[in-house]
Amino acid sequence: FFFFNDTATTEIYTRSLVGSVRCVQETGTWDYCSLRKKRRMPFVKVVKNKAYFKRYQVKYRRRRECKTDYQQRRRLVIQDKNKYASPKYRFVVRRTNTKILCQIIFATIRGDKLLCQAGSHELKAYGLTAGLTNYAAAYCTGLLCARRLLAKVKMDTIYKGEEVATGGYYDVFKHAANQPRRPFKANLDVGLVRTTVGNRVFGALKGACDGGLCIPHSKNIFPGYKKEEKKETFDVEKHRQHIFGLHVQEHMDHLKKDEPEHYKKHFSQWIKCIAANKVESLEDLYKKVHAAIRENPKFTKKPENKKSPVQFTDARKTIVQTTKGKYLRDRRFTNAERKERVQQQIKNALAQVEEAQAPKSQQPQTITHFHLQKKKKSTLR
Repeated sequence: FFFFNDTATTEIYTRSLVGSVRCVQETGTWDYCSLRKKRRMPFVKVVKNKAYFKRYQVKYRRRRECKTDYQQRRRLVIQDKNKYASPKYRFVVRRTNTKILCQIIFATIRGDKLLCQAGSHELKAYGLTAGLTNYAAAYCTGLLCARRLLAKVKMDTIYKGEEVATGGYYDVFKHAANQPRRPFKANLDVGLVRTTVGNRVFGALKGACDGGLCIPHSKNIFPGYKKEEKKETFDVEKHRQHIFGLHVQEHMDHLKKDEPEHYKKHFSQWIKCIAANKVESLEDLYKKVHAAIRENPKFTKKPENKKSPVQFTDARKTIVQTTKGKYLRDRRFTNAERKERVQQQIKNALAQVEEAQAPKSQQPQTITHFHLQKKKKSTLR
């Protein structure tokens, strides 16, 4: 900016469009000073200096590993102070490539504690050996976890849930009016899963609710819910189809009619499962599985594999004898064996020194093949 008279200047303002400065003097005359260059703010690179790194605080380990949403966990774990030490239960649902896991967990100061769990891999004992990660399997897993938990806390006879799955909204509190104990309440923990409509975690939620647990939710998360132009609709029949796998059955029938070879290859495990349970459709199969879960939801441990004792053929136990043959197993020397080995090496070294220092007359003469040939030559001469 150019100032004509520093003492007389009373007002300075800029005109961004014109790009000039107007200087008003006490005399009342107006003068214009055009700017030669349009001044811009230069690019300044943000440098993370020592002061930045001294104040930097790393995030929690499980946040760095992208495993835990701590904002969500804080809401699920913190309990009201007027409830004192009452645990706040979470119904945790996780899905892997091969199975679905449902757990009832509550948090303590020392860490989370597990109250009950169930996995879709356990459904093989109830007759379901295929499709262990679909929506119907998630429903069965949630039902198994709920019935197992209520049996553990001795509430399975009080709250039986919805014995026949209809796909509609079920609230266990409607049946808890004259009961001696209130329903078991837990909050749904979905982890990092995107809560889209019809997600499989909600299938496990529906199974747990039908099993007798109280998990707060609404019906707009299940398959069959639609919202069009501020109008909400919920198709109960469509949700029931997902619970009993009828959408899979429809695809199987279509493929069996059009491409029978591809059907046998694609649904080979389902064909074996249906034949083993002696049913005609997936709906009958899942009804049978639901009944078997309600009849006996208890967890059974696998029998321990008692291995035959290992047999060794040497004193140091390095050569193992098996039915197929022998093999060598590396084994560390014990402290006594190491000391004995060192003493033996010392004795061998001393014996070599004594042998080297002994006079030649006392040393035993060794007759070699060269000496024998020399004697033969002397006798011939």
